[in-house]
Amino acid sequence: MTAGRLTVVGLGPGPACWVTPAATTALAEASHILGYDAYVARLTPAPGQAILASGNRVELDRATEALTRASEGRRVALVSGGDPGVFAMAAAVFEAIESGPPGWRALDVRVEPGVTAMLAAASRVGAPLGHDFCAISLSDVLKPWELIARRLKLAAEADFVIALYNPASKARPDQINRAFAILRAVRDAATPVILARAAGRPDEDITITTLGEAHTHAIDMRTLVIVGSSATRALTRQNGAAPWVYTPRFAK
Repeated sequence: MTAGRLTVVGLGPGPACWVTPAATTALAEASHILGYDAYVARLTPAPGQAILASGNRVELDRATEALTRASEGRRVALVSGGDPGVFAMAAAVFEAIESGPPGWRALDVRVEPGVTAMLAAASRVGAPLGHDFCAISLSDVLKPWELIARRLKLAAEADFVIALYNPASKARPDQINRAFAILRAVRDAATPVILARAAGRPDEDITITTLGEAHTHAIDMRTLVIVGSSATRALTRQNGAAPWVYTPRFAK
């Protein structure tokens, strides 16, 4: 039997041009491709490839299925949006390995990176991540809100640029408002804020605003929010073009 392999593949935030050549090769070599249905829908399978789509919030089940098939000698690609190591499937795979059969620790498991949402969003407005930054998911599915609130407050006090993933959903529409309230208690109201919805896709919508004026009604799970530090600047441009936003490389 051919030695199996599991490759966790980052598809980037959407555009095909942002998928790396290494990710494309891993997909082409796979006999089985697994992933969340919205992600595998972006793929065109080759003849003979099996596509196994599954719903949201079953990451460990999906990782277990992928590892099982790899242990049976198959070449498996497990796809993830953005970068698989950022709030995504790579961690689920290693969680499953840690609690799974001992033989899984001998498998050939690889991770192919992708363009994560905060990098896509930052590229659209300038260089807001030009100095120290952090990323925080506002989803409380896998961690309590109290922990999220504490990390937000400490990150704001430490003056990091903060990228907020999973800012709102139908099940938790108010958490972005609660997050902004925490940040506004620490940060100046003039702090630049980027609301990047569907960055890189045909329906991309990028809004540059401030912490004091940011409106949250249009923020959803497809939105990446970047809150600047005290050093982040918005540079006005000619002809009414949107400002460039950047954080200088030097610290105060």
